[in-house]
Amino acid sequence: MNTVLRTEKLCKSFSNEGLQQHVIKNLDLEIMKNDFTVIMGSSGSGKSTLLYALSGMDKPTLGKVYFGEDEISSYNNDRLAVFRRNHCGFVFQSIYLLENMNVFDNIMTAALLVQKNTPELADRVKELLDKVGISENLWKKYPNQLSGGECQRVGIVRAVINEPEILFADEPTGALNSTSGQDVLDVFTTLHKKGQSIVMVTHDIKTVLRGSRVIYLRDGSIVGEHRMPDYETDDLKKRRESLQDFLNEMGW
Repeated sequence: MNTVLRTEKLCKSFSNEGLQQHVIKNLDLEIMKNDFTVIMGSSGSGKSTLLYALSGMDKPTLGKVYFGEDEISSYNNDRLAVFRRNHCGFVFQSIYLLENMNVFDNIMTAALLVQKNTPELADRVKELLDKVGISENLWKKYPNQLSGGECQRVGIVRAVINEPEILFADEPTGALNSTSGQDVLDVFTTLHKKGQSIVMVTHDIKTVLRGSRVIYLRDGSIVGEHRMPDYETDDLKKRRESLQDFLNEMGW
């Protein structure tokens, strides 16, 4: 597999009442193309901080982040914004759809930041909405007229409409009920099987089971890694047992 993202001696610190809090410490990590990497760890271990540094949403205090051969940690804010728009997709626990736009326009607005307005683009939006189970009768509805699960699936389509090299997700099922969460995870699994590179932060075991690689953080450092084959429903028991053994070893 090819490396799509990597860090060198990544550090991130925050100042709190004059004291330095070191959240990420000299972290070296490679994210491989087509991998579904899940970042785990207890609260305060640096999971989301690492995600934001990898994606260019935040700059490291020290160290470097590379996308391919380009050091994105050296980019200024304007260049980072262009990088994120052209190469990354984002799915968060809070969905951040534009409330004054309907489903279809929410996605088209994101697409038009990168692509030209063509009939083919509109067709792609419709195709993706259909694939995530958002039926045509919902396309003209506004976010406040949808369920949480429906909104999150729309958010995923918005995140992948520009065919990002890498999709970042931070607790994407955290605010959903079990049925909606399962539907959203099925979308992530489908995307991964089609070759989408994904980096996801979560503490939920059902979500972790969908990954192909688990990175475990403790106090801002990687203390363990676990590999799993691509997700299949017929190996869930063995998969869960293997993951649980790893997490027990990590003290989770």
